[in-house]
Amino acid sequence: MSYLFPSEERNIGFVPKPAGRYPPPGSPEEIRQFKELQLNFVHQFRDIFPDKMAPKAVVIIPSLTLDQEILNKIEGINYYEERLLCLLMLLRMPRTHVIYITSVTIDPVIIDYYLHLLPGVTGYHARQRLTMLSCADVSHLSLTEKILERPLLIERIKKSVPPGHAAHITCFNVTDKERTLAVRMGMPVYGCDPDLLYIGTKSGSRLLFRKAGLLMPPGFENLTGENDIVESLFALKQQEPALKRAVIKMNDGFSGEGNAIFSYEETTSQTVSREWIREQLRHIHIIAPDLNYRSFLKKFTRMQGIVEAAIEGDVKASPSVQCRINPLGQVDIISTHDQLLGGDAGQVFLGANFPASSDYAVEVGRLGKQASEEMRNLGVLGRFSIDFISVKENGLWKHFAIEINLRKGGTTHPYLMLQFLTGGSYNAGTGEFEMPDKKKRYYLASDNFSSENCKGLTAHDLIDIAISHEIHYNSTTEEGVMFHLIGALSQYGKLGIVCIGESPDRATLFYKRTMDILKQIGNE
Repeated sequence: MSYLFPSEERNIGFVPKPAGRYPPPGSPEEIRQFKELQLNFVHQFRDIFPDKMAPKAVVIIPSLTLDQEILNKIEGINYYEERLLCLLMLLRMPRTHVIYITSVTIDPVIIDYYLHLLPGVTGYHARQRLTMLSCADVSHLSLTEKILERPLLIERIKKSVPPGHAAHITCFNVTDKERTLAVRMGMPVYGCDPDLLYIGTKSGSRLLFRKAGLLMPPGFENLTGENDIVESLFALKQQEPALKRAVIKMNDGFSGEGNAIFSYEETTSQTVSREWIREQLRHIHIIAPDLNYRSFLKKFTRMQGIVEAAIEGDVKASPSVQCRINPLGQVDIISTHDQLLGGDAGQVFLGANFPASSDYAVEVGRLGKQASEEMRNLGVLGRFSIDFISVKENGLWKHFAIEINLRKGGTTHPYLMLQFLTGGSYNAGTGEFEMPDKKKRYYLASDNFSSENCKGLTAHDLIDIAISHEIHYNSTTEEGVMFHLIGALSQYGKLGIVCIGESPDRATLFYKRTMDILKQIGNE
């Protein structure tokens, strides 16, 4: 991708394309049209984005266009489309319109919950510039696929963009489906070209890290099936005789759900054989629930993947670096987090502390930028994150690059909420978040609060509880609790929480207090 501007002037206002003249999905013509849209986005970003008073429209498609078999094992997955409601904060810009599409209608109480926090504009003013559209479809298809099945809805989305407004699409992740939708809507996407998605696979991540000169766990990539897994596990043990565990990862797994743990038990490199490994594979610990070895292997063979050594250590952390490459080719380190991982193998993302530990936040940010610059040279665009496993040895931290998530993720919405609410920003040089008055802020966030006792609580109930117990975010003190995934609470007892405080201890205090209140209310 070139970041040079063409010499001719371009019309950066949205001009709807007549319906029914779309190239076939995945065709050379569709790809050509998509690249042209993306090139025009460079002009929009340069000339329109910096002006907060410019007429703009943002179409938000919070589709999780990922492996549906794994997604469907996550309770309340449809409600994960609510995570990008943090982008309603864009309405603080008084000439910006937001069009938000979901699978099912979101409770208006939840929308009001976000709009009342907007600084500088009234809720009424913001609501006039907000269009909420629904597919009215609870099926297991991704949201993008549902929209593509509804040409009249696509036309309605296009008509929701006011004349003369510069428009673009923002998504959770971008695949060939989002490319097709972008072309049919005639709008660019602030995200990565699907032709580059391999970079965000487990194998592609390792190749990129190697090119960028980052430390990685010993391992092997581009594995195609059981024989490759066996050979890789055997070779790893020969290279690392003391190795206790290895991780088998599908290329397109996410949140640990495509991983499995292989144990070498008390064996040595001399006693391990390929036959023994092949037999032990039947007993690997698969992270995704209800996925047996046969199913795991079938999916692995389809996705392909990697095998790498499990990093061990008495003092271990899982920092993550959030990065952005804008259409002008500029690389920004947006934030760092310490991920909270759970499950009996410590592979499942539960939440995060922000920012990452002061022991290494600046260093992992530097490593993230090092990898991002290589990605920029390949044409990557938009937000993504880079995960590390860090271990402390002899008083020094070693950071092993693990994977690139070429999409938004579980740390995107908590940080955006903090940024929008406070007007502050993360300083990659200090590893701290500063507000305009130079005060610091921290948070503890989780997507995974779940309690049987909270089933039946509605959005009305939750907001009343937060206000009555004085835990709701207070714009005066710039501390408190913000909720997301609110729609999942009544049916699943599930909720997302962002606890903001003036210190890490204050953020933790808000979290513990919120947990106690919700569990107590649920028992009443």
